[in-house]
Amino acid sequence: MTLARVDRRAPRSPARPRETGTADPADGPALRRHRRRRSRLTALAFLAPLALYLAAFYVYPLYRNLDLSLRDYTVRSFVAGDAPFSGLDNFRTVLDDPTFGPAMRHTMIFTFVSIAFQYGAGLALAVFFNRHFRLAATLRALFLIPWLLPLIVSASTWSWMLNSESGVLNYALRTVGVAPVDWLNSPHWALTSVIIANIWIGIPFNLVILYSGLQNIPGELYEAASLDGASAWQQFRRITFPLLRPVSAITLLLGLVYTLKVFDLIWIMTKGGPSDASSTLATWSYQLGFGSLLPKFGPGAAVGNILILIALVFGLLYIRVQRRQEA
Repeated sequence: MTLARVDRRAPRSPARPRETGTADPADGPALRRHRRRRSRLTALAFLAPLALYLAAFYVYPLYRNLDLSLRDYTVRSFVAGDAPFSGLDNFRTVLDDPTFGPAMRHTMIFTFVSIAFQYGAGLALAVFFNRHFRLAATLRALFLIPWLLPLIVSASTWSWMLNSESGVLNYALRTVGVAPVDWLNSPHWALTSVIIANIWIGIPFNLVILYSGLQNIPGELYEAASLDGASAWQQFRRITFPLLRPVSAITLLLGLVYTLKVFDLIWIMTKGGPSDASSTLATWSYQLGFGSLLPKFGPGAAVGNILILIALVFGLLYIRVQRRQEA
């Protein structure tokens, strides 16, 4: 009784914020602001190296290329940096040049024929290796060799193979009684030759990307289709190809952007010749800017900007198609 009465009469001390685990109302907003500021600074510290890299190797070169295409640069003004502003005159010069039409046509043929065959062969090989038979991993690794080789090695190898006199391909044609073909020096075959070489180089990239996409398709779908009596072609048309559509889209887009700017392969094999028969926008841009003693920096940069614009248009189309599919 006495203890109970003493306990009821004893004054209770107010609980301290640290003891009850609650924050002081006066310090709460300031503490939260400090934490948010520190988080933002940490995020900026991680983003700074990437931002500097993009600014130095992407933004600044694009700016310089645009500046070159809008000014009348000569060798002297290029060094001195006092070229007069010419507006769109360089673009008009390029569009009025008789080389522009054939170069644009060759670029489109080279790009779309290469992409079509690269994607078709890569998809066929990806489906073939998806069966997981013995030595599949070894054979798949061998198919990656063209992709791993330096491009100068691949181009030089194809130049030797397609040589009109000592090339292995013409030797095979003579063996079966077919007249040899002047692959690299004929205006009718030069573009075909560089397309064949580019297809061979690009197939491994399509194989790797499409094979990884096939790995994400559930095997239960094929088992259910087999139980329903679907043939291999029906399974491919109704299951494989539709489910590979997102992967196929990004594969085709990356192949398009890469193929548009192919320069070294064509330059090593044919130098855009003979008589500009295999000249593309990429090789023409190089010829304008560096192919003579009096380089035309402005028109060469204008051709490069046209290539960038074409790639940008296809990139925006890809984004629009993806949004429609997701909707």
